[in-house]
Amino acid sequence: MIPTAGRILAVDWGELRIGLALSDESQMLASPLETLQRRMGKRFPLPRFLELTSVYQPVGIVVGLPLSSEGAESDSSRSAREVADTIERRTGLPLAMWDERMSTARALGLIREQGGSTRGRRSDVDALAAAVLLQHFLDARRAGRLEKMEATESPEGSS
Repeated sequence: MIPTAGRILAVDWGELRIGLALSDESQMLASPLETLQRRMGKRFPLPRFLELTSVYQPVGIVVGLPLSSEGAESDSSRSAREVADTIERRTGLPLAMWDERMSTARALGLIREQGGSTRGRRSDVDALAAAVLLQHFLDARRAGRLEKMEATESPEGSS
């Protein structure tokens, strides 16, 4: 289980871009951090990710799990689980998978709501999507809806 105090780092997995977000120490607020670029067919940019974990010292990591609108897993879900497994092994930090459905759509909506344009800002959108994902996780945890899910989810998908 991820500790209830200290920063949490979130990963919004994508084939080309990986959005990252970070919580505050009290785990009340999530903020966009950065977007990592990944070339098609290349591995997760682990060196930069490990550098960020060293700088920000998170107590846990939340990785977005891309599911279909019906909640089914796909190739992207399997890729996210593989990345989560790698992150967990390399960092030694507790990790939780979290349903990321609609996080990018919500991020786009937030930008438009504030009168902004998303044109040429895909990296900003991906980091904001990670923040939306993390904020949802933090809110669910505070509301007490998370303990059961954390106890049953693992990066390998076993219950």
